[in-house]
Amino acid sequence: MIRLQNFHGAELAPHIDALGALRIAVFHEYPYLYVGNLENERDYLGTYVRSSGSLVVLVFDDERVVGATTCLPMTDEGPEFKAAFEQAGYDLSKICYFGESILLPEYRGRGFGKEFFVRREAHARALGKTKSTFCAVDRDGKHPLQPEGYRPLDEFWRSQGYVKHPELQATFVWKEIGEEEESPKTLTFWVKEL
Repeated sequence: MIRLQNFHGAELAPHIDALGALRIAVFHEYPYLYVGNLENERDYLGTYVRSSGSLVVLVFDDERVVGATTCLPMTDEGPEFKAAFEQAGYDLSKICYFGESILLPEYRGRGFGKEFFVRREAHARALGKTKSTFCAVDRDGKHPLQPEGYRPLDEFWRSQGYVKHPELQATFVWKEIGEEEESPKTLTFWVKEL
């Protein structure tokens, strides 16, 4: 039986490893090509456990975590997330950062993506935020590991009211498939007025 369940702050702690394993599996796919480990995942997801303003929605199939989406006040995020907005003069206290929306392949196309946006935007509004944002990795479309028939999610994001802001970018470092060591990747933010 499939169910969606909301978690806030420390309520997420018992599910960190399941969520971390899901992130590793989904982000291994193009366009992220992430080669992750559970130790790094625990560190990253700890931000959501520590934030009293966070929301994590987990999708369960019986007791197995098969999907998730995350958000928290931008002020609770790390400096690499905040930098572009600070430099552009945004009031970070008015922004809710949307982390990942991830589903195992066999659960995609069932409307969870739209529900993820509905729940996160409702949470952001409840926190008094006036903007929501997320970022996505930049790929030029010529990557050798891009699967045939790959369609970026840009149209879906636009349909949800998000606008791509090329002037708002962040750089994150991770090891991707085929790399010996971690390397910097550029991600561009999408923003919506709530």
